[in-house]
Amino acid sequence: MNVPTPAATATLVAYVATIPAANLAVTHFGAVPVGFGYVAPAGVYMVGLALVLRDLAREAAGRGAVLAAIVIGTVVSYFLADPALAGASAAAFAVAEGMDFVVYEPLRKRGFLLAMAASNLVGLLSDSFLFLKLAFNSLEYLPGQILGKAWMTLAAIAILVLLRRRKPATD
Repeated sequence: MNVPTPAATATLVAYVATIPAANLAVTHFGAVPVGFGYVAPAGVYMVGLALVLRDLAREAAGRGAVLAAIVIGTVVSYFLADPALAGASAAAFAVAEGMDFVVYEPLRKRGFLLAMAASNLVGLLSDSFLFLKLAFNSLEYLPGQILGKAWMTLAAIAILVLLRRRKPATD
């Protein structure tokens, strides 16, 4: 059994930590602006970050560790969410992260950024639809949910592209 590196462990912990952060944000801040006049439940940015961190954790820690983190994240989501949101949060997380994983795995051979963009798109759509339908029985916030999570994916891809273009300093 491979022991994850400290960086891989930190990525996995950050990934799982986005779940209680998202649930706390929804519970304490309600809806927040996400741009272009749209609003979404405040956890939108943390969930968008979770989708990105899941892909990074997959690369750093491997498939098994990420599958375990998805299970842990689902349980954490259920127990740390407001009781009214617990089932919706856990179900949306489990389905979205599972779908993200299923799309990411075959595409990663064709390129990390392509796999991240495609899997995050599937993940953010499924998470947004399921969470809103289950938690509020409404899709009123759907455009804002999609936009907020898309911002996180686009920001992550931009940062990763910039980091990959950076040339190592030569001494």
